[in-house]
Amino acid sequence: MTLIEGQKAPDFSLINEKGEWVHLADLKGQYVILYFYPKDMTPGCTTEACDFRDKFEDFSHLNAVILGVSPDDANKHTKFIDKHGLPFSLLVDEDHKVAEAYGVWVLKKMYGREFMGIERSTFLIDPEGKLEKAWRKVRVKNHIEEVYTYLTEQGATK
Repeated sequence: MTLIEGQKAPDFSLINEKGEWVHLADLKGQYVILYFYPKDMTPGCTTEACDFRDKFEDFSHLNAVILGVSPDDANKHTKFIDKHGLPFSLLVDEDHKVAEAYGVWVLKKMYGREFMGIERSTFLIDPEGKLEKAWRKVRVKNHIEEVYTYLTEQGATK
């Protein structure tokens, strides 16, 4: 499925690290930065999460909520959050239904092996629930600054 900027973002309801349901519909009125990453505790995913952590206050001043999504379970998410002091929720997508809805559950190749997995991607959902911007095949370096700059250029404020 290909998502088009400007269309309604695929709705979702996922459990977070605390076992609480997080529903996209409940976040209307705020920007949602929904980032998909392959796996807790891996180098690239740790860097990305810590970069979002370090910019968390700046994003909150722009009326933006940050949510990370991976196939890891709530227990792994809790350990990841505790180890790195992450101030935002990580959502459990073990059956990768939400990743599929956003088109980020893809065939990957590594060391001559093929497997299905998450393509690191970030989606900005506007306060009305529309997909405002999509960053696919994200390279971690400078990505969070790119998202922040985009939001400030849109005039996002609390």
